Amino acid sequence: MTTVDYYGLMLRLHRLALLPLVALALAAPSQPAHSQADATPTAASAMDDTLLYQLLLAEIDLNEGEPAGAYALLLDAASKTNDAQLYLRAVEVALQSRAGEAALQAARAWKDAQPESLQANRFVLQILIGLNRIAQTLEPLKSELAGAPSGQRELALSTITRQFLRAADKKAAAAVVEQALQRDLKSPETVSAAWISIGRMRLNAGDISGAEVAARRVLDLGRPVEAAPLLALELMSQNLASGEPLMLQQLQAQPNPGMRMAYARWLMQAQRYADAAAQLHTVIEQQPEYEAAWLIQGAVQLQNQQYDQAQTSLQRYLTLLQGKPQTLASEERELGATQAYLYLADIAVQHKDDAAAQSWLAHIKNTQEIAGAQTRLAAILARQGKLDEARRLIQTLPARDQDEVRNKLLTEAQLLRDAKQYQIAYDLLRGAASEAVADSEVLYEEAMLAEKLGAMGEMERLLRAVIAAKPNYQHAYNALGYSLADRNERLHEAKVLIQKALELAPGDPFISDSLGWVEFRMGNMSEAARILETAYRARPDAEIAAHLGEVLWSLGQKERAITFWKEGLLLNPQNETLDETIKRLQAKW
Repeated sequence: MTTVDYYGLMLRLHRLALLPLVALALAAPSQPAHSQADATPTAASAMDDTLLYQLLLAEIDLNEGEPAGAYALLLDAASKTNDAQLYLRAVEVALQSRAGEAALQAARAWKDAQPESLQANRFVLQILIGLNRIAQTLEPLKSELAGAPSGQRELALSTITRQFLRAADKKAAAAVVEQALQRDLKSPETVSAAWISIGRMRLNAGDISGAEVAARRVLDLGRPVEAAPLLALELMSQNLASGEPLMLQQLQAQPNPGMRMAYARWLMQAQRYADAAAQLHTVIEQQPEYEAAWLIQGAVQLQNQQYDQAQTSLQRYLTLLQGKPQTLASEERELGATQAYLYLADIAVQHKDDAAAQSWLAHIKNTQEIAGAQTRLAAILARQGKLDEARRLIQTLPARDQDEVRNKLLTEAQLLRDAKQYQIAYDLLRGAASEAVADSEVLYEEAMLAEKLGAMGEMERLLRAVIAAKPNYQHAYNALGYSLADRNERLHEAKVLIQKALELAPGDPFISDSLGWVEFRMGNMSEAARILETAYRARPDAEIAAHLGEVLWSLGQKERAITFWKEGLLLNPQNETLDETIKRLQAKW
């Protein structure tokens, strides 16, 4: 059975009522009709009493739920009058009744009657895509491109690409678009935009290497294209090498705050917080009233443990938000404010100001975020020694699906782990398997607790189960590799595991820390110091400082080692690894 994307098509329709058409015919029966979309001239209306009666019958059929009859009457009237609005109405009626073939027939009849009509051609193209008749789209696609106004060719290429990205047969769609763009590939004005469209289509069809080739062509041309950041972000989301250089090239040529913000978000996801901060600083410097940049900057500063700066950024965001007119969607305002309140509560916790944390959490009214607020409140209670109360608070949170059940479970286990109640937390997660809640994330946390309990064999079994179930879960490779390196066991295997984790998450400073640690265990001191210092610069962290300091200490660079340890203590004076390292090496200052 042939199906068509009716809803997507209908969203693009200009909806017309039939009775106004009748009124128009009565008021000006001798005037030529015009398409509202492209003002295609039509022959003088041939509306007479018979045709007027035909339109009224069509209206009656529609009101009585008989769209097939209405469609036939409308299409017949359109063919007799050569009226673009009647053709459009026939197409609309067919789409509303989910009759894809009929809609295509009407659109083609319209195109045959008015060959210069861009609107008719556009409907033929869109319906063919919806019906997944991709092979038949080449000619209407070429006509669509040929009809693009002078100076808007790049916009037309981008618009058409969006349409074909939704095609069911993605490989056929990529091939047709590439065939249609051969002329554009030979034109200096459009070659870059054409390669962008081809790259996006190839990537959408799963042709990774082809998409990379297209991106490199754009890079070599060096010409800014408005749609280039879209391809760059799509490539970056799959960790493909050409994505980030393409983004940087375009941002340098055409600084776009929105795209720079999207790039900053990607950098945050990649845990490259220093690079994200630099991009956000540029946005704020250029547009200090861009409130979303302050929110994300606050999040980055929080990740970097720059708590005072984060608080300033977040409060600046809230001030700007309050000063904005209410035209900003209320839901968007509420979600942004809620995120800021959660971050500010986290900062208050870091400052050990529980009263301030609870005050920030009290501002949250968004029902979707209440669970997050309650989770943070539970952490405050646990730190105050009210562990049982904290657990009850988590247990009473509603859980509408398995994801929320799992999140509650992991949150409760984390409370117990932070309180060093490792056995109770481990037993809690073990019990989840019998309740069909266990998944890769739960098994991973169970493995980390097994390590805390000294059950190394069980930890390895669980991590290997996670790897088997979820081969792209980099944390499992990293945890197993680091555990082996830390125990100075099977170092070659440990390095292979950690390198696999880095393949899955390039540049992750915590995985780089593990790689530096295994290099240290293998006796590669200089390489270990280089890797660890790079990781620490990317993400200042007490545990990385502990490892870097020990490597430098072993190299005889004791003053530098102490410097990093001091910084680590400022970042997190309770870090167990750092405390144990300083005591074991009997470092004094």
